[in-house]
Amino acid sequence: MMDIDNNSWMALSDSAIIETMGAFIKYQRLEQNRTQTQLAEDAGINRSTLVEFEKGKRSNLLTLIQLLRALNQLHVLKEFQVSRQISPIQLAELEQAKRKRAGRKKTTVKKTKSDW
Repeated sequence: MMDIDNNSWMALSDSAIIETMGAFIKYQRLEQNRTQTQLAEDAGINRSTLVEFEKGKRSNLLTLIQLLRALNQLHVLKEFQVSRQISPIQLAELEQAKRKRAGRKKTTVKKTKSDW
């Protein structure tokens, strides 16, 4: 399989990226010693759809997800997960805002109504 660094991804055309995705699916299928028919059935797609996907001629995000799920390779999508990053300054501000000690309980005295 082809190793592509981050800068090279930018240089690839859209069709080249689709071909790379198809090659990944084909590589994983062959590593698991599965036929196209077996994988297509497990993914819930037609074999012809798989053939076209592996050749880089047809791509559909739903098809990709189905194939990754059937190949037990959904972990490759972790790069799409958005995680909030806190800067060191924001972290220090949050630490400063934390309570340092417990306060006294405030007791309220009920005022009784006078008869006057």
